[in-house]
Amino acid sequence: MEFLNLTRRIEIGSNCYCLDIAGKRIVIDCGMHPKMEGMEATPDLGLLPHDSVDAIILSHAHHDHVGSLPVLMRQQPRAPVLMTEPTRQLAGVMLHNSVSVMMKQREELGIASYPLFTHQEIEGQVKRWHGCPLHQRFSLDAERLGSNETDEISVEFFPSGHVLGAAGVMIRAQGRKIFYTGDVSFEDQNVSCAARFPNGPVDVLITETTRGDTETPPGFTRAGEKLRLAAAINAAFERGGCVVMPLFALGKTQELLAMFHELRTTDRIPVVPLYIGGLSTKLTELYDKLAHDWPRLVPEMQLLDTLAPFVVAGRSAGDTPIKEHRIYALSSGMMTEKTLSNGFARRILAEPQHSLFFVGYSDPESPAGRIKSAKPGDLVVVDPAFPPVPLRCHVEQFNFSSHGTRESILAYVKKLAPKKVVLVHGDAPAIRWFQKSIASEAPSSEVVLPEPGVWIVL
Repeated sequence: MEFLNLTRRIEIGSNCYCLDIAGKRIVIDCGMHPKMEGMEATPDLGLLPHDSVDAIILSHAHHDHVGSLPVLMRQQPRAPVLMTEPTRQLAGVMLHNSVSVMMKQREELGIASYPLFTHQEIEGQVKRWHGCPLHQRFSLDAERLGSNETDEISVEFFPSGHVLGAAGVMIRAQGRKIFYTGDVSFEDQNVSCAARFPNGPVDVLITETTRGDTETPPGFTRAGEKLRLAAAINAAFERGGCVVMPLFALGKTQELLAMFHELRTTDRIPVVPLYIGGLSTKLTELYDKLAHDWPRLVPEMQLLDTLAPFVVAGRSAGDTPIKEHRIYALSSGMMTEKTLSNGFARRILAEPQHSLFFVGYSDPESPAGRIKSAKPGDLVVVDPAFPPVPLRCHVEQFNFSSHGTRESILAYVKKLAPKKVVLVHGDAPAIRWFQKSIASEAPSSEVVLPEPGVWIVL
């Protein structure tokens, strides 16, 4: 059994991993790096010979896990792609949106290699996408894909609690068990239920480490954080301002919509006009459509009908006036240039009555990261195409992460007591914390740090 980290660096980026086991080659996830351009944004797929992969597995539909899938499928023309049914539907929306973004970047930024794939190519590949139910083994032994618990190598999905359709993956082969967590949350959110992972022993655990360098503050609760958010929203409205919230279109937007509903119905915040983006709307439609087909806290709630948000999209975005007593919950979460959240934040940054709220992770080098690290009055470059803007609006950070705390992931490692733990999906400080903590608290588990581009024997 061998493992290859196909990401180009030790970081959260173009997540992609290869596993050779029982005579089969399996690739798990195939993301696109949010900060890179061209083929540098893809995993190092040149390490895989053409047509050498037997199967591709997707854990969920976030861009950093699915964004390079069409490139991989082009190079591996026989490999079927296994994922949950919600991920199958969400991935199509995400990848078609990615084509549109790349075409716009080709025009505006002159990136000649874009788009890396086309709408037509995606449509031709979806016939190889297989939506798999939870808790059912799918064989990789035969020429066909199918359900058979006696086959020598099989794949089974378990809900990971991260976003709609997100799943951990159990691979069974030759009497051994390998479990890949994907992105995981071990606590309920507002829409998504906590992960329902296997409790039994495994031989190898491949786990995300996203929050390894972030200690959970004493006494922190998600319920308390909701109340803090409500108070901050009310304070912004009392100043005669609005609230702009940069959100990831998939997952974070839907969780915040459900949170707004809870805060409204408990009279914590007033009912005010709410705005979301076009991609967020498409993805929320799928959340509503699949409400009863996936573990969900309140399946009967239809987010779009209940919240009735206004949609900001396309050319209308620049003409949308920013008014007081409004919530603009817009993607992208890191305020990437040319996105809705970037444009709206740039317009309010110098206005002291308005508020800019962050509710998740931001890369330090992203526009969101630059704003977070700035002091009041500092000039901030939100978009290089525009002059720097002085920071005068209220900026606050809230913790509604859809990734498990480092403490919860460490507890899961200790529960499973795997022979080996492979640490992925984290920056170097996060991985170092897990390496040290596992060595101290789960010494029977060997820690493996997979260097990019180097095969490791497991």
